[in-house]
Amino acid sequence: METIKHYNLNPSIGGSFSFAWRKMFEKAFLPLLLAVIIVGLLNGPAGATWKADGHFGWQFLMFFPVILFGMAYAFLFLPVIKYGENFLFLKAMRDEEASLITIFDGFKNQYLNIILANLIVTALVIIGFVMLIIPGIIIACRLAFVSFLVMDKNMEPMRAVEKSWQMTRGHGWTIFFMAIISFFLIIAGIIVFIFGVLISIMWIHSAFASLYQAVLNEEDDDNPIPILGVNEVR
Repeated sequence: METIKHYNLNPSIGGSFSFAWRKMFEKAFLPLLLAVIIVGLLNGPAGATWKADGHFGWQFLMFFPVILFGMAYAFLFLPVIKYGENFLFLKAMRDEEASLITIFDGFKNQYLNIILANLIVTALVIIGFVMLIIPGIIIACRLAFVSFLVMDKNMEPMRAVEKSWQMTRGHGWTIFFMAIISFFLIIAGIIVFIFGVLISIMWIHSAFASLYQAVLNEEDDDNPIPILGVNEVR
């Protein structure tokens, strides 16, 4: 009979990225890859519609329905898919069943919470960037776990915002430098064309999901969540 081992994941840049790299190539690789492709394709319409926002006069009137659709799509549909994608990566990092259908889970029971949470986070980050950019960066880093908390813990929007702020205390620089590294990973992925970008995005999502799990483990040291492959507790 195989012995069940329990591991604690270290909430660090190296720990998150190294653990993510190993886990994403295991049994959930195909669902994660397909999720990145699907979300990337679904991201397209939202980006395309915003390009019409600079037109005025009759051109604006002509593009107004497109702009309206783009806003509805960007705020009422896309966030649900992205929250589901984050949850899928979290389940993969936990070695739980990671089904592609998970990216649509938010439509079933968390739709309103996701929409409101996304609006709150977006508004707070925009306000922060208006205040000389740096506050916006700080807010974005401190609210990095909101999507995980809404999907994983079924939290209401404001509670998720408060909890993310609490959980990221002391980890803000880690999140910030992980974001910087993520930028260069995307650049490196572009250099090796489309597949490289997909792998980079998968790695980034996996790393942030791993960091979230690591911080959860920190909060519950007396009852660590089993994660295979990192820092065995003997």
